Amino acid sequence: MKVLACYNIKGGVGKTTTSVNLSYICANEGARVLVWDLDPQGAASFYFRIKPKVKGGVEKLFEKKSEVDEAIKGTDYLNIDLLPADFSYRNMDILLESSDKPRSRFRKILSALEDEYDYVFLDCPPSFSMVSESVFFVSDALLIPTIPTTLSLRTLEQVLKYSDDKILKKLTILPFFSMVDKRKNMHRLICEKPPKMGVKFLKPFIPYASDVERMGVERRPILSYAGHSKSAKCYLDLWQEIKERLDL
Repeated sequence: MKVLACYNIKGGVGKTTTSVNLSYICANEGARVLVWDLDPQGAASFYFRIKPKVKGGVEKLFEKKSEVDEAIKGTDYLNIDLLPADFSYRNMDILLESSDKPRSRFRKILSALEDEYDYVFLDCPPSFSMVSESVFFVSDALLIPTIPTTLSLRTLEQVLKYSDDKILKKLTILPFFSMVDKRKNMHRLICEKPPKMGVKFLKPFIPYASDVERMGVERRPILSYAGHSKSAKCYLDLWQEIKERLDL
């Protein structure tokens, strides 16, 4: 089982759309997929048309395997399950910080699911916190959507420094450009010549397009309603390169 976290400390960069669309592509390839919506705002749960609610909240979720099984919901799509968001996730940091072994909480949940799924996508909230540190610890790779602007690149640099400071050498970091508008000179120049930051950007980028924005209305993955669009092709290309980089 591979754990892929869609993460950035900056909000509104495309973490949730990445989680939803890549999980859909994986499932269409026949893989068994779980999406864990870790953001109390519950955007991934919204897209999958599932109520952002976990019975007993985050405290129950961290208790034992049976509670996790009860919390997981099936989606409208074959091979995709969802561990929904819950408003109590806003207290997850507090719960983890009060634990003797905070990182083991995440590992315990995911280890219990190893035989059930091929991929787990973690849709992460935008923050540096005990939650993000736990995500770093259990993930095989960080997928980091990055808008091609100065400030967004600065947040990527902060993530890279943070991961390096935490000595997470085994964690593969895969940044890529999202919400790209080639009409903007800065977007075009940065995409054509990405800055040297010690990591290699994935070549495919996700455009700033109405097809992507429609996800909020359609409440489903792009490939299910605009499968022949440029945006859909970009997500397909992105997943192919991710597989190549991770040797999947």
